[in-house]
Amino acid sequence: MADDEQDAPALGVDTTKPSVARVYDYMLGGKDNFEIDREVAQMALRIAPDAPQAARSNRDFLARVVRDLVVEAGIRQFLDIGSGLPTQGNVHEIAQAAAPGCRVVYVDHDPIVLVHGRALLAVDDSTTVIEADIRRPDDVLDHPETRQLLDLDEPVGLLLFGILHHLSDEEDPAGIAARLVGRLAPGSHVAVSHFHNPMEEHPEVSRQAFEAERLFNDTMGTGRWRTREEILGFFDGLELLEPGLVPLAEWRPEPGYRPALGITYHTFLGGVGRKP
Repeated sequence: MADDEQDAPALGVDTTKPSVARVYDYMLGGKDNFEIDREVAQMALRIAPDAPQAARSNRDFLARVVRDLVVEAGIRQFLDIGSGLPTQGNVHEIAQAAAPGCRVVYVDHDPIVLVHGRALLAVDDSTTVIEADIRRPDDVLDHPETRQLLDLDEPVGLLLFGILHHLSDEEDPAGIAARLVGRLAPGSHVAVSHFHNPMEEHPEVSRQAFEAERLFNDTMGTGRWRTREEILGFFDGLELLEPGLVPLAEWRPEPGYRPALGITYHTFLGGVGRKP
């Protein structure tokens, strides 16, 4: 990405500061990252050598959720907040493979994500990417492109993958999630993946989670590895689908799948809730 790194300042990108989206891209084996992102990723790998596996598990979880919502729940429109850089198996590709015509709005505030996302979606009029911040949920839902593509009077698949743990407690992530859900129609589904600290249930893993949280806050801003009870709070008022809030690999896996139980296995949970 040498050329992109040289051109980045013209896009308003500070290449001296790491980006969550670009570090995640590196963990997935992507090329849309800068030297500072790779340095931070390497520090994370010293704490959790299986971090790339966790990143891939999150993408696999996303794919299973989207397919399930299209096929089993009949969802035909998705709002993916904190979508990150385009990679193999994007939401619109998965959804439209299951049901042509599904509509998707991607939301992010990283300039690099917007540039790459718009290039990818240039010929797709059923999908768009917008610049907005989850901390201002009404800006997301009232954005002209959101309103153009999504009908909020019909069920929506709200995807909050790996984003709520970037909000500090002071920013009230549970309140933000509730405001988003409050404006969605009954029958909408909300999917969440979130960093998890298992505390006394897995003391060694808990120590690793605290160390990862310290590194994250020292290098990339805010990150919170929350307890199971805290993460369940994001599903208040929703009907939690089976199998509940579980390690990502345990959410409706493919038959015969046997996940590797690495360091990050218990530090990344996911679940899906339905709005009654």
